[in-house]
Amino acid sequence: MTKINSICVYCGSSTGNNPDYVQSANQLGQLLAQAGITLVYGGGTSGIMGTVARAVKSNGGKVVGIIPDFLIKKEARNKNDELFDEFIVTETMHQRKRLMFDRSDAFLALPGGIGTLEEIVEIMTWAQLGRHTKPIAFANIDGFYNPMIALLDHMARQGFIHSDHRLKPLVIDNIEKIVTALSKN
Repeated sequence: MTKINSICVYCGSSTGNNPDYVQSANQLGQLLAQAGITLVYGGGTSGIMGTVARAVKSNGGKVVGIIPDFLIKKEARNKNDELFDEFIVTETMHQRKRLMFDRSDAFLALPGGIGTLEEIVEIMTWAQLGRHTKPIAFANIDGFYNPMIALLDHMARQGFIHSDHRLKPLVIDNIEKIVTALSKN
């Protein structure tokens, strides 16, 4: 069993159209705080990003926000110093992603958009290339990531992801099972 001290959560800077996404972010934040797991995330204060961070912090957990300078006005517009145990400003997105990787024992994608997708796919690529063996999971809230999982299966069937290189991220439908599932992986 892997000891997870910190988890990088990728998620949307907006809330999306389904209230279950926000509810799940709140629940995840509570669970992370209760388990003593530090949240490492993109430093935004709005959307699902802000929701999970506030839930961690309001339940006594630790929050590390990492954001490039050019995104502060857009994603951290309600910046509250009390929300963060650490607030790290980088010059570039690449620096942000590298620090998020370095500071995390596992990776989880909650619902989000292109940025969320890009971040989790990069982590999957690094694992496929042998750069790390840290657990990776999709929080498949109300089937949000079903199309992504179908795409990965399609790529494998078409010969672009070979079985010996196939990264199999965890697909978890129940927020309550995330911490345990990542620890077992």
